[in-house]
Amino acid sequence: MRLLIADKLHPRAVEELRTLPIDVVYEPELTKETLETKLQGIGILVVRSKEVTRKALESSRTLNLIVRAGAETSTIDVKAASERGIYVANCPGKNASAVAELVFGMLIAMDRRIPDAVASLRGGKWERNEYAKAEGLYGKSIGIAGLGAIGREVAARAKAFGLHPIGWSRSLTAARAAEMGIGYAPSIEELASRSDILTVHLLLNDRTKHLIGRRVFDVMPKRSMFVNCARADLVDYDAMRDAVLQRGLRAAVDVIPNEPRGKKEVSPELFNLTTPSSTGGFLYGTPHIAASTDQAQLAIATETVRVIRSFLLEGTVPNVANVLNVSSARFQMVIRMQDKVGTFANVLAVIKRHGINVEEVTNTVFEGGDASCAKLRVLSRPSEACLHEIRAFEEVLHVDLVTLPNLA
Repeated sequence: MRLLIADKLHPRAVEELRTLPIDVVYEPELTKETLETKLQGIGILVVRSKEVTRKALESSRTLNLIVRAGAETSTIDVKAASERGIYVANCPGKNASAVAELVFGMLIAMDRRIPDAVASLRGGKWERNEYAKAEGLYGKSIGIAGLGAIGREVAARAKAFGLHPIGWSRSLTAARAAEMGIGYAPSIEELASRSDILTVHLLLNDRTKHLIGRRVFDVMPKRSMFVNCARADLVDYDAMRDAVLQRGLRAAVDVIPNEPRGKKEVSPELFNLTTPSSTGGFLYGTPHIAASTDQAQLAIATETVRVIRSFLLEGTVPNVANVLNVSSARFQMVIRMQDKVGTFANVLAVIKRHGINVEEVTNTVFEGGDASCAKLRVLSRPSEACLHEIRAFEEVLHVDLVTLPNLA
């Protein structure tokens, strides 16, 4: 089997992958278009920001697994992969510390206007009276929208800074928030209204796109702080711009709409809203670097190796994103049989002949190799005729049928 690494990956991870029973091809310079021509004969694909399109997936019959060396799978056509039986996995939570660190770097930078103070000194000015004006962070409330791995890391650091964290997500309950030692808001609007600082750490989907809009910014306290180190499309940037100009919002973002790809220039218009002062709103930004620490990249690369090693050596896929969590199977067949060539194949042939769809199969061989136990989760109830045919095989020791609970 061949493995293609189509994005930059930590050198230590590449070395580890070369020790596995697989041929490693390292071509990080590939583009979305050239990737579509490189998947012939590839069994495993590793990407970071590279887009994996339906066209690319349809060009390969050999691909078994795609690993995104990062959180989420938004750059991969997961639906197309699922249609072709290709596993898609990611590396969730491995960049959480790095992103949380940048969040607090942003907060301190906004409160103390550090970038502008540095620029002032570099310009030969000594403006101590101006840059000595700062509110401080201690004792303020910080609203955290999204309590995944990154949100939890932000909450932990917030407590160390003497901030009062409040959480909101669609899955967060008051009881869970109490367990985490944070406040609870039942809606994003209430979270915003109670937050001196609001930071966003939500997944991007149809329900969260532009969730942070005018309704949210309008209820935030004046001169509050806002941080987006997640996804640009979570935020209505026109509404954010108006909040900066009209409500004195101090904002800091690591992501912007329509980020340039392959180009080195970006329009400075968004970041020239106002001159940062101690009384008015302003916007700081960084060029999508939140997860880009050496520590985070090594952690992501190490997790990528773990996923691939598990797939190759154990047949399991950690962090798989496109496998059903709740089975639709309603019955389980438990078949004990002698471990002889063709026995299991004969059983499956009977099941096929009776038109029964098997959703999941496990087969365990007992010590000594004389017998095995197969568990088949099936969608429909096998008829007595089907069970009778299976029991009639001399090598079959016993057949049980178990009705599964409906967990859907």
